[in-house]
Amino acid sequence: MEFIADLHIHSKYSRATSPQMNVESLAKWAKIKGIDLIGTGDFTHHLWVKELKEKLEPAGNGLYVHEDVHFMLTAEISSIYSKNGRCYRIHNVIFAPSIETVEKINKVLGSIGNIVSDGRPILGLDAAKLARIIFDIDENCVIVPAHIWTPWFSLFGSMSGFDRLEDCFEEQSEKIFCLETGLSSDPAMNWRLSALDRYSLISNSDSHSPQKIGREANVFDCDLSYYEIRDALKTKDKKRFLYTIEFFPEEGKYHYDGHRNCGVRCSPRETKDFNGICPECGKNLTVGVTNRVDVLADRDEGIKPKNAIPYKNFIPLIEIISEARGVGVNSKAVNKEYMEAIEHFGTEFEILMRATEYDLKKALTERTAEGVLKVRRGEVNINPGFDGEYGKVKIFKREETKTKNKIDGKQLRFF
Repeated sequence: MEFIADLHIHSKYSRATSPQMNVESLAKWAKIKGIDLIGTGDFTHHLWVKELKEKLEPAGNGLYVHEDVHFMLTAEISSIYSKNGRCYRIHNVIFAPSIETVEKINKVLGSIGNIVSDGRPILGLDAAKLARIIFDIDENCVIVPAHIWTPWFSLFGSMSGFDRLEDCFEEQSEKIFCLETGLSSDPAMNWRLSALDRYSLISNSDSHSPQKIGREANVFDCDLSYYEIRDALKTKDKKRFLYTIEFFPEEGKYHYDGHRNCGVRCSPRETKDFNGICPECGKNLTVGVTNRVDVLADRDEGIKPKNAIPYKNFIPLIEIISEARGVGVNSKAVNKEYMEAIEHFGTEFEILMRATEYDLKKALTERTAEGVLKVRRGEVNINPGFDGEYGKVKIFKREETKTKNKIDGKQLRFF
């Protein structure tokens, strides 16, 4: 069966996360979005595990169910540690096939550091040692280096990561077969590194609120089973792992370089011209994903490996409606139109991916329907995100106004 999976989210027990990130809301919004399988996130937190045990029913295949929505036990670990005289900050997502395995993991990790104060615990634990612990407990677990290009907390991050996966995971490297691209990169950017050809590249929302689940996701055609999904990812089977659903990477918070406090956004070439220094304040620029990919790439843009899993770029429907109406995503009018569209078509992904042009134009407002079609065609303009600031998406052409982009009250400068 074909299904959509979002395997990296956070619960209400993580910092800066909506209190609505509970089982009931996740199941509700999964149905609205059209997501069949969602990660639980935060299985290292004792209160979340208690809630999961109370509200999820085992499916008998490594997954769990609540009101017809399937859940996979997942968690993200932040490892901050010194190695060879340098500090590294690496985030890894863990998939586990059972509550029993989760409880064994939590017992060991709890003896190493504090896993009760935050749903995404911070441990002074080398990523290679973390992998060794997890795989020794259950070889069926999966470790996925998270949002691998994010500057501050990732495998290849410009501020905190490694140049090679093998330097991070050492003898455990052969057991890593899946990487998460993150919101600021898409598969095509990752294809520029031949060293990544053997890995399945997955995309997930990393959502902190129910409404944002599925903003990136994965599409499979296999049994809805933990072990079947694991095997499809491990073998990079294009018949079972069909494609990923992606942001336009320019919309991600770290696509370009820059300095948010000064409102300075730079392309990699401009960063080089500035010697990596902010032209406004003289501090170091935050080097983003595009620049970091350029540094490590051994291929030109446009090369697609033979075994590459395809992908499709989308913009969330709520953002399309918001721009179509010219008002914010949290406005009553936008949310009313969104829910009416869901009621008609069934799910958001039905609208974004499958509904015919005829049906879209028949059921949606003219401008929203055109917005969906323009996104499908890739006809969007985006000022790339940088240094923690999301990119600014423009779907529709508008007359020039005297209004200027600003960040925190400062004129946004383009270099």
